[in-house]
Amino acid sequence: MAKTKTAFFCQNCGTQYAKWVGQCPACKEWNTLVEEVIHKEEKPAWNTSEKASKRSSKPLPINEISTEKEQRINTYDQEFNRVLGGGLVPGSLVLLGGEPGVGKSTLLLQIALRLPYRTLYVSGEESQKQIKMRANRIFPDSSTCLILTETKTQQIFQQIEATQPDIVVIDSIQTLHSDYIESAAGSISQIRECTAELIKFAKETNTPVILIGHITKDGTLAGPKILEHMVDTVLQFEGDRNYVYRILRALKNRFGSTAELGIYEMQGGGLRQVNNPSEILISKNDEGLSGTAIASTIEGMRPLMIEIQALVSSAVYGTPQRSTTGYNAKRLNMLLAVLEKRAGFKLGAKDVFLNITGGISVDDPAIDLAVIAAILSSNEDIAIDKGICFAAEIGLAGEIRPVQRVDQRILEAEKLGFTTIYVSKNNKIGLKNTVITIQRVSRIEDVIKRLFE
Repeated sequence: MAKTKTAFFCQNCGTQYAKWVGQCPACKEWNTLVEEVIHKEEKPAWNTSEKASKRSSKPLPINEISTEKEQRINTYDQEFNRVLGGGLVPGSLVLLGGEPGVGKSTLLLQIALRLPYRTLYVSGEESQKQIKMRANRIFPDSSTCLILTETKTQQIFQQIEATQPDIVVIDSIQTLHSDYIESAAGSISQIRECTAELIKFAKETNTPVILIGHITKDGTLAGPKILEHMVDTVLQFEGDRNYVYRILRALKNRFGSTAELGIYEMQGGGLRQVNNPSEILISKNDEGLSGTAIASTIEGMRPLMIEIQALVSSAVYGTPQRSTTGYNAKRLNMLLAVLEKRAGFKLGAKDVFLNITGGISVDDPAIDLAVIAAILSSNEDIAIDKGICFAAEIGLAGEIRPVQRVDQRILEAEKLGFTTIYVSKNNKIGLKNTVITIQRVSRIEDVIKRLFE
């Protein structure tokens, strides 16, 4: 009988060691090494089928390599296509992560049910009856979606050989295990081995594979960090289970931009695509409330109108609080310092709370002017007119700096019924015959005079 081979793997970065050490030398994390069996049988992971592509492995001169745009697979989900960069790339591996209960399985099952292509949905967490119950609420009449409940990769590849699917969905990668690795499902070596087998299958057959991944309490994808390096695209599905809106982001994308954003609304019949995100990011209050300002921002190629709320109050304790939700706290401190130094507002002894409604996080500097307007509105207890919005960056000298793609921001504001937009005096605007009034300002003092005097 062959001797069992073991090794120690870091649960944080996946580095392999021959013996146990307290601190991983690679990632410097403590007590993350776990012993696992690494004995591997000499068997192929899966059999090459007729569908395997006949790609040449010989090197080619770079000027002879074809640069024709590869045809993408339409998922018939506009938001999902946008985040991927136009659809699924044949042979790609997509990893979708998110908190428990956020709707990862619902999203991919919904896409699989509505695709006209043959899709194999492999679940290691739910039975076929459970999936059928959910499918009845979403899209019950689907003849192209095949449901398989299996966790062993060898059995999965046998079914793939028999059904020849165009797309494969795995729910989830942490539940799979391979006979060639003698360790528990979800361990470092099992996740790495199963992912490697799926990558080999995807690349050789030109079949896209979508994986669902669990996340840790820190919000990172469970398993070794190498998992994110192995796949082509990493998507994050975010949202509070107490709210109905969900946000899909790309953390890594080899075939498109990582700046795109997809927004869904969770309903009883599945996830509804939100084509106009401004409808959920701006409250419908008819009353004029102080401390509220509307900013025009851009996520990827999409302009959004977002509502910024601020609350300024006297500090109860010796040290004033600075709290933000969806905005960079350090940038808020910088803007408060600019207000005190350049505009003369003494906010050093006051608590400042800032919130971006809708549960999204924004790092676009073009919302700086709206942040300052909301803070001053709350401090003076004067409401800003509902027809006014802002699109400008603030410099350390108190100057209003220009922002990119200002024409697109102005058109979005005009489309949503805003009457006035404040932009930098130095912005080059190519629009003509606009209905919206464009206020061009150069310093913070100009904005304060026009809004609060």
